Amino acid sequence: MIYTADPGTTIGHTHLKVSDLDRSIAFYRDVIGLELQQTYGTEAAFLSAGGYHHHLGLNTWRSRGGPRPAPDATGLFHVAFLYPTRKALARAVANVLAHGVTLTGAADHGVSQALYLDDPDGNGIELYCDRAPQDWPRDADGKLEMVNNRLDIDALLAEA
Repeated sequence: MIYTADPGTTIGHTHLKVSDLDRSIAFYRDVIGLELQQTYGTEAAFLSAGGYHHHLGLNTWRSRGGPRPAPDATGLFHVAFLYPTRKALARAVANVLAHGVTLTGAADHGVSQALYLDDPDGNGIELYCDRAPQDWPRDADGKLEMVNNRLDIDALLAEA
C-alpha cells in the first residue's frame, strides 16, 4: 500500500542557516514583516505572522560568517510565504520595494501569483497568493496545468 499524507498536512515552518543573525532578523522583521517571537541565545531566532510560535527559524549554529551558497549548489531553492489575498500580497511587495530590495522575478502561475527575491544570505523567497481552486487551469482530462506567465507588477501594486 502506498502511504498518502493526510490532506490536512501543511508545512509548519522553515529553518534557515544564516551568516549574521541580527541582519537576518532585521530583514525578515522589517522587509518581510514577520514578528520576532523568541531568540535562543545569540545563535537562533524564531519569527512568525499572527503570533504563531514560528513560521521561520534562523540560526548561525554552523554558518556564522559563512559565504553565500553557490547558485549551482544543492539546497533550498526558496521559502514561500502565502498571503491570504491579492491585496495583502500587494502590500507585502510594496514594503519589500520600499526597503530597496530588488525583485528577482515575478510570475502568474495560473494557480497563484508570485514574486521572488533573495534574503541577505542568498536564500530565495517567494511571496504569493493563490487563486480559488475552482479557477485553477486544468487540461481536458481535469489535470492541473500550471503556467509561467508574465505578472503585471504595476497592476498588483495599484492594489496596495
